[in-house]
Amino acid sequence: MTAPAPSAPSPHAPVLLAEVVEALAPRAGDVMIDATFGAGGYTRALLAAGATVIALDRDPSVQPHADAVARDFPGRFTLVRTPFSGLAEAFADSGHARLDGVVFDIGVSSMQLDVAERGFSFMRDGPLDMRMSSDGESAADIVNGWDHGPLAHILKQYGDERQSGRIATAILRRRVEQPFTRTLDLAAVVEKALGGRRGAPTHPATRTFQALRIAVNDELGELTAGLEAAERALAPGGRLAVVTFHSLEDRIVKAFLTERTGNAPGGSRHAPVAIETRKPSFTLAFKGAREAGDAELATNPRSRSAKLRAAVRTAAPAWKAAA
Repeated sequence: MTAPAPSAPSPHAPVLLAEVVEALAPRAGDVMIDATFGAGGYTRALLAAGATVIALDRDPSVQPHADAVARDFPGRFTLVRTPFSGLAEAFADSGHARLDGVVFDIGVSSMQLDVAERGFSFMRDGPLDMRMSSDGESAADIVNGWDHGPLAHILKQYGDERQSGRIATAILRRRVEQPFTRTLDLAAVVEKALGGRRGAPTHPATRTFQALRIAVNDELGELTAGLEAAERALAPGGRLAVVTFHSLEDRIVKAFLTERTGNAPGGSRHAPVAIETRKPSFTLAFKGAREAGDAELATNPRSRSAKLRAAVRTAAPAWKAAA
């Protein structure tokens, strides 16, 4: 089936699109969830194959793209404003009896990075926001209100920033004089705290901005909740595809699939563990992770760090969610 011509050009090229479609193997009549709708790249490919798509996104700015998809594919597309953790409920509310596939594209999109008013990037001056939705605590709230310990902790944990303590100290000292409100202001303070660029290939504030974005949107918690929700909602034989862009995300996905496929390592004879009685809820669609080929790398720089992992749902009950 040939896809209709899009109503408007997409501002965001979906990464590993061919590989994701192959992993999900959509067929006419299938019902699938695109858990990160964005500009609708994955959604359009699934709809073109004849599937019905329930798209999820907590970012209100995607609505024009959703309207365009709805016009091009009437009756087979729905957008639900929810984060990953609401996936199972969104499917239950859809009225469909069977869920055949779920795709996640983790992290911030180029659409969000390119709009200065969203405050995601230190490359453009904008309000220090970083919220994917319009709700909750912003990046400015964190840097202006958190104590040194919690702030340094997220910079280390989510940004792998080795100088997290020094940066947190610099932030606290500066905010006494004047609260942070702009992205370039924070980037300058971080750069100064780390002694300038010194010819570094990446901006000194890269890790700090990544850490704040992850904390603001609870990205890792939402990823875990989303994987567990997909496990509950997918029908036997349903397929899961997850595209990640950095090691924090990929580590969570890899650990989840390793456990759920029954391949988690056991305890040693010196520290025995209880025998796992739960049956595997997934089988791997392929071993390891797939990455972008040379052609995509040449045309889409965002694909450089992308990894795709995929699995197929078994008939075993879903495992108990993480505490």
